[in-house]
Amino acid sequence: MLCPECGKRPATLHYTKIVNGEKTEAHLCEVCAQEKGEYMPGFDSGFSFHNLLSGLLNFDMVSSESPNIAQQTVPRCATCGLTYNQFSKIGRFGCSDCFETFRDRLDPLLRRIHGSTTHHGKIPERTKGELKIKKDLEKLREQLARSVELEEFEKAAQLRDQIRSLQERLSE
Repeated sequence: MLCPECGKRPATLHYTKIVNGEKTEAHLCEVCAQEKGEYMPGFDSGFSFHNLLSGLLNFDMVSSESPNIAQQTVPRCATCGLTYNQFSKIGRFGCSDCFETFRDRLDPLLRRIHGSTTHHGKIPERTKGELKIKKDLEKLREQLARSVELEEFEKAAQLRDQIRSLQERLSE
């Protein structure tokens, strides 16, 4: 598809604008997009998930005023040698140990993106397996701790009995 503005170059930039509820689509070449002010520098190679992730990862980068300090404090994976700066540029880990190496920097990022650093996925009811029992035990223990803290001892005794019965089912 040729650029409708100049008719010379291929239309490589495709964008949609919504202004006051009016949707307009345009297909322009990079030169015409720059002239119209619709071109975003830095997106020469197109949008990628890695660029998005890299932007999110750089939210806590040390200021460029002290590059020596930044180089000294940047962790490096002992297994593959990947640094956090390299990870933030490419958006991928080098090995399975990178997650543990960069955990202290990733936890705030995961909390920002997902709202939590732990996975609380659902377990299908029909499985009724060991994993479901373990999850239930974890919830009951939390409730038991809260009940004891609030001095609700009758409720705590009931929860204790439920925990014991689940532990017996788990050991079977």
